Amino acid sequence: MLFHKKLLPLAIAIALGVSSVSMTVQAAPTDASTTATAPATNASRMVALPDFTPIVQATENSVVNIRTEAPVEQRPDGFDSFGFGPNDPDEIFKFFFGPDFPGNGFPQFGPRAENPKRKAPRKDEKQRTEPTGVGSGFIISSDGYIITNNHVVDGATKVIVTLNNSKEYDAKVIGTDKRTDIALLKINAKDLKPLEIGDSDSLKKGQWVLAIGSPYGLDSTVTSGIVSAINRDTGDYLPFVQTDVPINPGNSGGPLIDLSGKVVGVNSQIYTRSGGFMGISFSIPINEAMHVVEQLKATGKVERGRIGVMISEVKKEVADALGLKEDKGALVSNIEPKSPAEKAGIKSGDVILSFANRPVNKWSDLPRLVGLTKPGTTTDIEVWRRGKLVKLKITLDSTKDDKSTASKADSSDDATADTSTVDRIGLSVKSLDDETKDKIRVSNGVVINEVEGDAADMGIQKGDVLVAINDQDITSVSQYKEIIKKLPKDKAAALLIRRENLAQWVTVTPSK
Repeated sequence: MLFHKKLLPLAIAIALGVSSVSMTVQAAPTDASTTATAPATNASRMVALPDFTPIVQATENSVVNIRTEAPVEQRPDGFDSFGFGPNDPDEIFKFFFGPDFPGNGFPQFGPRAENPKRKAPRKDEKQRTEPTGVGSGFIISSDGYIITNNHVVDGATKVIVTLNNSKEYDAKVIGTDKRTDIALLKINAKDLKPLEIGDSDSLKKGQWVLAIGSPYGLDSTVTSGIVSAINRDTGDYLPFVQTDVPINPGNSGGPLIDLSGKVVGVNSQIYTRSGGFMGISFSIPINEAMHVVEQLKATGKVERGRIGVMISEVKKEVADALGLKEDKGALVSNIEPKSPAEKAGIKSGDVILSFANRPVNKWSDLPRLVGLTKPGTTTDIEVWRRGKLVKLKITLDSTKDDKSTASKADSSDDATADTSTVDRIGLSVKSLDDETKDKIRVSNGVVINEVEGDAADMGIQKGDVLVAINDQDITSVSQYKEIIKKLPKDKAAALLIRRENLAQWVTVTPSK
């Protein structure tokens, strides 16, 4: 868990009556010792800094300023008259997730709560509008399509786009996507100069990039820096491009541009404790943004595939016990009834290693890969199960099936009151009865009767169902006893524990 961290969207609210920005600029003192010519022996170490002038001249006319207005009574909760509202710093990720996102560990936020202090207008009262924010955007087509952030235009009743030549246009919001924080606008203009779209997958750490936008309402401001990290996972739906490009409120929705003059990202967030730039900025990869934009342009909305699983991280000790060479993949902890995952044959305790022929390196990769796949698509999925790689086919859907039906399974051969004593891993187990099978939807396993030692420390509880040990399914108490006898001492064993509708691998080291 990260403490004292605030990731802020970069739109800035405008206060009525604020008419100027005061700045003091002071020149640095000159020191003869610092301006002396470097010795010739150091010449080979010197690297010329890039000249951004031609890039800026070629791209700045494609970057726009965006202002928004909304009725006073309906202004977005994220803003107040003098800046960010009281809820924004602590709940800044709300715009990244949909209401039914299935990933374990991902917040499921609903609509913004109504502000109790906000009064509804009288029927005979004419609503007053006022400026609510400033952001940036960039042109992607000659006929007026513009990309910006969702949080720049969210809740606005009027969106005004200003070009670099000071011409203003009322913009139509074609579509928005809160989960990725992307919005597509359209202005009624012709012969505009669009930015060329680059390839964010080709970015490398240390590469020079620059940003153009309207920080604090200062139009066409240019800043530069380097790519600090690729695919930075901040717990969001999308991985980010992290840079040290100075980004400030008002840069939201502006382009991140490489040295070839192509857009490689959409500036979106900063890491800050002060509300201003602190050396860490985050941009949405342009490849991900364009996937969303194409759907918004075609239908005004984004359709995402889903497979109906809950997932968690694959820890190193679990990976070792399961025979995985690396702690990669997404551990399946639960499967929704009648979901694409269940129909495909995925089981709780499986580790998903690839989806659509793309590797799942981190558990947080899977929701993005699934979400980028069109509903109805049939694709390949690879899982690690009981020490073997299993290849399956899965067909994605887009709507959640809330109906839950428990499928009954035949009882095991010795599903009587057979019970073991506390053993080498600190467990006493008993046979799995039909009622428990139906309740938690398992077809095999044994019920935990007593827990001691390391097993208790690892969180195993009485009433849990032990479904498998390492690569073997547990089918009876007698079989369980034989497996426990053969476990090597001082080597962690992986136990697949089922509790209600959740499954989790837990590692326990047997005693002698």
